[in-house]
Amino acid sequence: MTAIALPDRIRFPDVTASEWTKLRSLRSTTWSFVGYILLSVGMSILATSLYTGNWDHLSSDDRRSMVQDPIGLILQPGGLWGQIAICVLGVILFASEYSTGMVRASMLAVPRRTPVLAAKAVVFAAVTFAVAEVVAFTSFFIGQAIVSEHVSISLGDPGVLRAIVGTGLALALIGLFALSIGVIVRHLAGAITLVIVLVLVLPTIMSGLPGKLGDYLSTYVPGGTAVASIMSSGRASDSVVSPWQGFGIACAWTAVALTLAAVSLRRRDV
Repeated sequence: MTAIALPDRIRFPDVTASEWTKLRSLRSTTWSFVGYILLSVGMSILATSLYTGNWDHLSSDDRRSMVQDPIGLILQPGGLWGQIAICVLGVILFASEYSTGMVRASMLAVPRRTPVLAAKAVVFAAVTFAVAEVVAFTSFFIGQAIVSEHVSISLGDPGVLRAIVGTGLALALIGLFALSIGVIVRHLAGAITLVIVLVLVLPTIMSGLPGKLGDYLSTYVPGGTAVASIMSSGRASDSVVSPWQGFGIACAWTAVALTLAAVSLRRRDV
């Protein structure tokens, strides 16, 4: 992304404050985060309850996975389903400005354009991270109580706190990826559809391919199992990448998307 240079009397903190005001004023912000909270916490409770309630009927592989990586069971279902709401909000933040024409006012105020994208990305990532961390800790303490009958887990266990923090980072990265798609596609419905396909549908299809091929392809696509690995302790024996490797893959996709969004924003008419 190019260096931020603003016209006289307009500073980057001013642009950031403007984007913060926009984010707070959108009804979609509240409803998307409410949807994320309900989906994430709800799926976490459902997954842990199903596993513990059917403990006597689980296969030895399922029991071993739960014992090896209980934090993954607690965080991954909620995080992977909850990301849908974050993706939708990420697209709306920029694509909706094209549909309403507000983007013209933004670009007249900041003609270099790139600072608008940077400020929106900073604000959205920070808010998403904060909300996701609250949800992750809430899910952890609820899940800890549910699985305690069969598995002992605490914040001090290896990889647990890192997985909780990683959940916030993963959701922030997914949100930035969706924001970038909104800038590139510009059409609200089209951008939402494309993001859902890339983040949710494509990894699911890839994971259904036979053998190691499916494992690797589903890991290296946007929003694939690399993101899920961030929300785990890294102790699962069937994981293709480590949590930090998964984080790197997610960072790479987000960086590519943001770069393309910046180029698109500067070169195309509004």
